[in-house]
Amino acid sequence: MDVNTNSGCSARAERKQREKARIIQREKQRQTVKTTERTQEDRALLQEHQDTVQELSRRQSRRALLKRKQEEVFDDAENLKAKVRQMAEALQQAKHVVIYTGAGISTAASIPDYRGPNGVWTQLQKGRSVSASDLSRAEPTLTHMCIWMLHKVKMVQHVVSQNCDGLHLRSGLPRHALSELHGNMFIEVCDSCSPAREFIRLFDVTERTALHRHGTGRLCPLCKAELRDTIVHFGERGTLEQPLNWKGAAEAAEQADLILCLGSSLKVLKKYSCLWCMNRPANKRPKLYIVNLQWTPKDTLATLKIHGKCDAVMGLLMEELGLGTPVYNRSQDPIFSLAKPLSPQEQKSHTREEIAPPAALEHASPDTQAQGEATAVQGGWFGRGYAKARRKRKTV
Repeated sequence: MDVNTNSGCSARAERKQREKARIIQREKQRQTVKTTERTQEDRALLQEHQDTVQELSRRQSRRALLKRKQEEVFDDAENLKAKVRQMAEALQQAKHVVIYTGAGISTAASIPDYRGPNGVWTQLQKGRSVSASDLSRAEPTLTHMCIWMLHKVKMVQHVVSQNCDGLHLRSGLPRHALSELHGNMFIEVCDSCSPAREFIRLFDVTERTALHRHGTGRLCPLCKAELRDTIVHFGERGTLEQPLNWKGAAEAAEQADLILCLGSSLKVLKKYSCLWCMNRPANKRPKLYIVNLQWTPKDTLATLKIHGKCDAVMGLLMEELGLGTPVYNRSQDPIFSLAKPLSPQEQKSHTREEIAPPAALEHASPDTQAQGEATAVQGGWFGRGYAKARRKRKTV
């Protein structure tokens, strides 16, 4: 046992050392040496302020490193297929698989991510504006449906998501197999009832909510207390059992022998130690597979890192596993059977467009659909968050 532990730790140390050496080598290659001649007075001034020169040099190196971490890297087609084949073999051999998902699995549904080249935070840092839209128009992507299929055939036991878009729920994934750590935009709850009472809606319930202000304006039909959304904003700690399901996430991580991370930068998830089994020796932790185009803080711990778009990778994975590629069917969307209708008094309590069943879409006129698509929607868990960030940046 000691030999295995030492070999596991030494292998990880070697990987980290190689990665560090590659970073240093790239840094040396990218450095440009200015050959402009300096006067004796200039050289004396620089010599006098060596601390400042060194600090500026360190800052420049940090900026260059950060820029490289934000760059997207793509595996070539042959390498991508080889890596997916290796991941497929690992999935077939694993006994308990947990998938961690981030915003990258929803970009194919026209929902922007956060830290990608065109992500919300990236654009804001560059001083660019970010338009808001009604995210309830989105539908589950190929990746969402592949995850549903893998759970259906019992190759995946649990899914832990950072996304609030509700697309995992709409793909058909059972509630007990899903932990939405940051909430679900379609769910409002009454936390005055015991246990908390849940109401799934056909529209984004977060129109009037924001950081530390979660009341939706609608009332619980039983106790008459105000309902609240389930969103966990930055700086908040989620306490609701559902849809957060922290208990399910922690138990799944404890049993996992393989963790697959899809489309997440892991900059937030890395802070949740219970999801990574860090109390175990390195060789006793679950094998980690990461699918992301950018650097993540868990790359050095990963058994395999795949640089590819989630839909492309999951499509290849279905082929390797001999499973058909599932397609989203709106008529079978679980949200239509799970949603609770509003009372007559609450019909005008929101302005969000409701998700319509296929029959209703058939009767909608093209002019009505085009008008809805062109309308920008402000507020809500997504729009209000980055609108606030824009105001803060202007103030600074």
